[in-house]
Amino acid sequence: MELTRRQLMSALSAAGLLAVLPARPAGAAAAAEGSAQLLANTVAVFAGTAASNARPETAAKLAALVATAKAGLKSMDEAGPDELFAGLALGTNDANLNTAYRQLYEIALATRAPGSALLGDVTVQRRVLDGLVWLHERYYGDQSKGYYGNWFNWEIGISQSVTKTLVLLADALADHPGLLTTYVASMDAYLRNGTDGDVNLDSRFHTGANLADITTNRILQGALLGDENRIRKALTDQLTVFVTIDPYHLRHNVTDGHYADGSFIQHGSVAYTGSYGKGLLTRVVQTLKILDGSGFAHGEELVPTVFTWVRDGFAPLIFEGWMMEIVKGRAVSRTAGGYTDVAVIVEAVVDLASLAPQAEAKALGQYVKYIRSTSKAALDPAAFVSPVSVARYADILADSALTPADLGPAARSVAFNAMDKTVHRRPGYAFALARSSARISKYEYMSGENLMPWFQGEGAHYLYLAGQDQTEAFGVDYYTTVSPYGLAGVTAPVEQRRTIPELYGKAYYDNPGHPLNFTPSSESQNAYVYFPRGLADHSGGAVLGTYGAAAMVQSSDVGVRDRDLLPDDFVVYRNAAATKSWFLLDDEIVVLAAGVGGAEGRAGTTTVDARTARAGDQVTVTGGRRDGASLTGPGEAELSWLRWANGTRGSAVGYVFLGGGPVRVGLENVTRSRRVVRTSNPDTPVTRSVFSATYDHAAGAQPATLAYALVPGASDADLRSYTSSGPLKVLSNSTRLQAVEHADLHLLGLNSFTQGRHHAVGVSVDGPASVLVRRERRGRTSIAVSDPTTRRGTISVVLHGRRLRLDEGDAGVRVSPVPGGTRVDVDVHEAYGRSFTATLL
Repeated sequence: MELTRRQLMSALSAAGLLAVLPARPAGAAAAAEGSAQLLANTVAVFAGTAASNARPETAAKLAALVATAKAGLKSMDEAGPDELFAGLALGTNDANLNTAYRQLYEIALATRAPGSALLGDVTVQRRVLDGLVWLHERYYGDQSKGYYGNWFNWEIGISQSVTKTLVLLADALADHPGLLTTYVASMDAYLRNGTDGDVNLDSRFHTGANLADITTNRILQGALLGDENRIRKALTDQLTVFVTIDPYHLRHNVTDGHYADGSFIQHGSVAYTGSYGKGLLTRVVQTLKILDGSGFAHGEELVPTVFTWVRDGFAPLIFEGWMMEIVKGRAVSRTAGGYTDVAVIVEAVVDLASLAPQAEAKALGQYVKYIRSTSKAALDPAAFVSPVSVARYADILADSALTPADLGPAARSVAFNAMDKTVHRRPGYAFALARSSARISKYEYMSGENLMPWFQGEGAHYLYLAGQDQTEAFGVDYYTTVSPYGLAGVTAPVEQRRTIPELYGKAYYDNPGHPLNFTPSSESQNAYVYFPRGLADHSGGAVLGTYGAAAMVQSSDVGVRDRDLLPDDFVVYRNAAATKSWFLLDDEIVVLAAGVGGAEGRAGTTTVDARTARAGDQVTVTGGRRDGASLTGPGEAELSWLRWANGTRGSAVGYVFLGGGPVRVGLENVTRSRRVVRTSNPDTPVTRSVFSATYDHAAGAQPATLAYALVPGASDADLRSYTSSGPLKVLSNSTRLQAVEHADLHLLGLNSFTQGRHHAVGVSVDGPASVLVRRERRGRTSIAVSDPTTRRGTISVVLHGRRLRLDEGDAGVRVSPVPGGTRVDVDVHEAYGRSFTATLL
């Protein structure tokens, strides 16, 4: 039976969730038995089992767990009279309080881990419980004094540590009567963004990964209290995160979560698969393990949904074991890089495989092996949360029946249009593109993290080369050493911007007396400081088989629009101007740009690419001028082609210039401290060889048009061939229409941006659209169409030439003859940028 569009947009519906929870309460005896199983499962997840901890593969994990606990005990021994842990000042710093509770949990954990030197140590357990009492009496129990700083610590972080500690030490609570109920009452009281001490699904704080964290805490609290109603309510709330977001019919007005095209959004408008997304994945898989056999939920009903998240949402964004930068928000500025991100995902995949049906379990196991075999960083399973996961990981690696395999083809193009991101992959490279719009934020800054984010959503791209250690090309050191105005792919004005701490003297803009009520976590702070959106609707693209097209109209953010509403001392920055297209092929990524300039009479720059390498690597730059002369090294010239090569690493990227003015080529060693991008980073200087290829746009000049192609892995000879008999042809490049043709692929791609009819070699389209047409042998023609504005009802495309008939196509595609050709009408109403494809004969 064919899925309707509504079913596709809500793959797991709200009604479908009813099958996950038993229709009736279990009854007192069954609930008590279920609670006991739930608590036992939780201890096994975090502390391991006798079987898992006896495995040699878990020895390092167990040793680290014990070492952490002993360090915490030593710190308690050395604490001053007003300290619980030495040097950890409490009373005004919520992060320190959160740390104190986490350290108590880590000590408790070692007393429940089989094989631990502290296993069953009653004296240590009493010290932990006494520590809980001490913290509650002095710094946590009075809610009128609490809740300063970050809301997350009070509603989620502290509650996680406290709840897990109470679960681990449940048998010892008899010596501390009332401690459990006292803490649960306090944790409820700190849910200030909830309702009556419980979750509020209408709160913007109780969504996505945050909701999963809160509700998992409450499930465990319910099991400790023997309160089945609390467990069922928390499960009912958590199950909402499994529902695929339908942006046209929101539930509780929530946009956070997974979308039908694999996108994941948190904070309302931030593309976040690589940070909050992995947190949500971890939490729900842990919850499925915790619930297993308890009778409180049929978790097996949820496994297929989580498998889909991994296959369609995570796997395309992981290249050779590295999580791509485009979906990490402010986390791009942290020192832990993409390999560390993926280790977290691998643990979740390992555990999901243990819960999945046979076919899915095999695919997940093969994927784990694939990541292990392609990653340039050794994954350390000692960093896993669960010793059981360490053992399962070892079993997967040892299983000779599992051959390494990705969860998708090596050649694919993926349009995550719901979060304005595009990924294009070939065996030798992956190209990741960060777009933004009125729907999706331009960047994320928060809490002194990602201090210079201004252009990260303005068509910034990341070209990952196969076989390379990605820490040498990207990660925190890329943002540290590459100018924020010169990120790869970005058009920026020539100006000097200041970071939020430089502007306002703190990590946020503080003005609670203004009508917009600027406080650290206010909606105004989010809208104008932390993750502002743009003003243009046009951002999207189409996918046809393994090929793709993407487009974006660059705009200023909402602060510019609302300048008159904002406080006088609030600083806004106007953006540069550009209308851009990317055509994603086999060997080339073709970029067209029109209407390009600094805007507002300012100078501007467009960075074709920016690449980094380790200082000392043998990096060379060669190129060909349009006058036939050669370029060898930095300089500025009218170029026909350019090549960056790292002889030490055996990697190269070529550039073919199809139109535009002189290109300025730079190559220099840059040294900066990692603290320039994140205030809490260590003040560690890093040096990188930084290459750049840049177009300069003079102040007051007419808007420019640019056309170039990135050619990963190309040789000098390959690049020269493009200037004589290359397959690429630019058909149109304006702010109305951008189109390119690849002769060898028989492929035409076009992006139209304005109303009216647009024409390009044998194809015409009405209004804004993204279209790919491939005329194959034997008269077969394939077409893909999408609406990059997400607002249109129908898009009409005419294929000129002989009349064609529909062979096969998506629902919503209609084909009819017209004079001189064939008309293809596509119903894109409420499709949210999804591609519609058809084959005609």
